[in-house]
Amino acid sequence: MVAISSVAYSVDNSEEVIAAPSNGDQLTSIDDVQRALNRSRASVYRYTNTDPRNLNPPFNPRKLNPEYRSDQKEALLFHPNEVARFARDVLRIKEVTVEVLNSPHSATQQLLGSILEELRDIRQLLTEATGTPATDLSTRRDLKRNVA
Repeated sequence: MVAISSVAYSVDNSEEVIAAPSNGDQLTSIDDVQRALNRSRASVYRYTNTDPRNLNPPFNPRKLNPEYRSDQKEALLFHPNEVARFARDVLRIKEVTVEVLNSPHSATQQLLGSILEELRDIRQLLTEATGTPATDLSTRRDLKRNVA
């Protein structure tokens, strides 16, 4: 299995594996589709349901349908399930499997995790200081009014 920008694909003679991150919102680029289908970039564009006169043409079961675009200059993006459907129904690849993978932790995710941990520590300190559960904000508001 080859990891490609948090989407992995594996191809052998009888099975196609199209893997997407677990967040479900991750779409694949034309390059990822090209690698997954083991086709040239030109042939992937030939398979794609596009029309120069219509930005978002209606669904075509014989073509690879990209996701909705708001501008002609936006890159074509595809949902992994659509790529799997196309591989199975049009290209006649016998077995197509969509596999969900967890994306690797990025620096942003690590930073958000440390912020979350710090907020939990603050919550615990507030709970210990007041003796009331941290979710009971009305009691804390009353305590603040009495102090002021």
